[in-house]
Formats: sequence, structure tokens, C-alpha cells
Amino acid sequence: MIAVETILVAFAMFSALPVPQPVWNERNMRYSLCAFPLIGAVCGGAWWAWSAICAWLLVPDLLRGAGFCLLPVLLTGGIHLDGFADTCDALASCASPEKKQEILKDPRCGAFAVIRLCGYFTAYLALCTALRPDRQAVWCMGLAFILERGLSGLAVSRFPLAKNTGLAHTFATAADRKTVGRILLTLCLLTGGGMVAAGGLTGAVMLAAGLFIFWRYRVTADRQFGGISGDLAGWFLQRAELWMLAALVACQLVREVLP
Repeated sequence: MIAVETILVAFAMFSALPVPQPVWNERNMRYSLCAFPLIGAVCGGAWWAWSAICAWLLVPDLLRGAGFCLLPVLLTGGIHLDGFADTCDALASCASPEKKQEILKDPRCGAFAVIRLCGYFTAYLALCTALRPDRQAVWCMGLAFILERGLSGLAVSRFPLAKNTGLAHTFATAADRKTVGRILLTLCLLTGGGMVAAGGLTGAVMLAAGLFIFWRYRVTADRQFGGISGDLAGWFLQRAELWMLAALVACQLVREVLP
């Protein structure tokens, strides 16, 4: 029962799927971060299903790409995009870490957030349209959805927090951080290995892209904000997803050019 509640806590918070809303308590939140990657598995499954539907109905490339672009947003309710937008506003301010934290709390959407979101979706849609959704690509991207959430949860369990309030602090303080960190690190290693096994060089390049963004996440959080927060976690997740998708499409394009 506790295992089910633990999964429901993760899905109720980080997805838009209609699941029962358990009352949060010490027991069902202790390992809820470990269930976070399951939402990535759902996104990967949705990509697989949409790919199969498009192949069956001979859906045009642009419409197929739009579906790939929108599915993660529909399934998560855009919760990570909210953090991405807030963080973009804060980073564009070039202010002190304290002022950046104030900007993150501001519910209003600034001009730089709108500009970055427009650029993000333009790039994501273009990449999804250019993607050739063969078995290798769908498997690698499905694992990428899992990996980015595993890394995000790992960061919450291991990285310093910027403040003693907020979503990241709530999950970090409720978690058994050592055990959660070990479980998520193991999951990330297995998922990364799975990407390489499924995609060969393509999977390895995607993994390298995801790890690079993870490293930049830690550096930016420490230097610009004094630690991580829920908004920064969303910013990382969206960037990791875009970069791994870009790596996948780039590898496909290179294979088509080279003899």
C-alpha cells in the first residue's frame, strides 16, 4: 500500500494524469523521488504509441512532430516548463543570487521567459519533425525521458539547496536522501547503459549530452543561485530533454550524409 501511495505522490505532483491524490506524509514521501522516473516511462510509452499511429495512418511529418512535441507537455501539465520559464527570467536579470531568488518567486512571466519559451518550442518542434522515428530512436528517446528524471531526482537528493522552502526542499527533507540517492544513481547507470545498448554511438552521444547539461545544472545552480530549487530542476529537465533530442537527430543526420 505504501509503495502504491509513493508512486501516486510522484504522479500527482509531477504529471497531469488523473490519479488518486493521497495525503502526503512521512511514509509515502520517503521514496517518492524514486518513482519520478516512472513518469518518464509513461512519456516514452506515449511517444512509442504516437509513432506507431503515425506509421499506420501515414501522418505527415509536421503533424507527427507536433504530436511528439506536445505529448510530454500534456502528460506533465507543463510543470517543468514553468520552472524553465522562471529560471530563464532570473538568469537574464544578471542580478545577485538573492535577487534571482526573488525573481523565481514572482508569479508573473517576464519578457525573457516568453522569448526563451518561444525559442524552446521552435527548436523542439523542428527537431521532432526532423526526427526519423525508427525503433532505435524511439527506444533511445524513451530512455532519455527516464534518465533526465532520474538525474533530476538524484540532484534533489545530493545537491545543496538554495533555500529552506519550496518544492525541492519539501521532497528533499521528506526523503531518505542516502537511500534515494543510491537507488536513483543505480537507475541512471542502468538507463544510460540501456541507451548505449539500444542506440550504440547514438545512445552514447545522447547520454553525453544529458550528462553535460547535468554538470551545467550543478555549476549554474551553485554560482548563480547558491543551490538548486524546484524551478531550477524544471529548467534542467527541459534543457536535458532538448539536448538529448538534438543529439539524437544530429546522429541521424550524420548517418544519412556519411557513406
